Amino acid sequence: MCMLLGACDRPGQPGYEPDYGSEPEAVRPEYLFGVHPQRNPAKLHAVFGPLVEYLNARIPEVHFVFEASRHYDSFDEKIAARHFAFLLPNPYETLLAIDQGYRVFAKMGRDTDLRGLILVRRDSDIREVADLRGRAVSFPAPTALAATMLPQYFLYNRGLDPHRDIEVRYVGSMESSLLNIQRGNVAAGTVYPPAWRMFLKERPDLADDLMILWETEFLPDNSVMARDDVPPELVARVAQALLAMQEEPAGREVLASMDTPRFEAADNATYDPVRDFMQRYREAFGSQE
Repeated sequence: MCMLLGACDRPGQPGYEPDYGSEPEAVRPEYLFGVHPQRNPAKLHAVFGPLVEYLNARIPEVHFVFEASRHYDSFDEKIAARHFAFLLPNPYETLLAIDQGYRVFAKMGRDTDLRGLILVRRDSDIREVADLRGRAVSFPAPTALAATMLPQYFLYNRGLDPHRDIEVRYVGSMESSLLNIQRGNVAAGTVYPPAWRMFLKERPDLADDLMILWETEFLPDNSVMARDDVPPELVARVAQALLAMQEEPAGREVLASMDTPRFEAADNATYDPVRDFMQRYREAFGSQE
């Protein structure tokens, strides 16, 4: 029988022991981290990718994966589908995400950045809001709170209804809005301060052709949120890591690349002023949802 099978142990020889190799490393849970598309995907990854890697280095038991969205509509659809575990949305999208079961646990720490800027070319004949009547104005996207909603409400309160008195052009990103102004495709355009500072740094020759005419009120800065099925202990660790970033050189370097001084503790109630603004905005223009 042994000769036939050719697999029986022989006297004085060790038995066969299969070698399965070393035990595979346990698969780490993966959590998608989404950031609102204030820039094109490549630049968004360059700015916020280091933040996700910072978290990976400090919470090695899990793996955070940065995912950029090509435009605001795509990002908002992912929020509605609860696609991301963690979010860094703008304040308007924060309200949408709260309704989808996300909760705020931190925010970026420069509220004065959450305002709109309205720019024109330096050689423009635009001097008063009324001068925009009948002209084209570029905006990033309908749901860009700082760079679209606040400027549109600003114009509305000064006697110019954006939905009736100007040609609104949604151009997909803040950089595109600035380029449309610089190229003379529109009479004016809108962004928010971080995008303008980035443009000044990266495209100073083009930025020199532009100037800021008006600034809007400001609202709470962008939030950081977690989906309601993310373990609370993980959310607490992410919050701890974010809130301590400014205390160490590596963290300060990442914050500087994001053009923000710090993260701050926050919760859903922090965004009540945004809810109040949205109520006023809807009364003026109707629902954006």
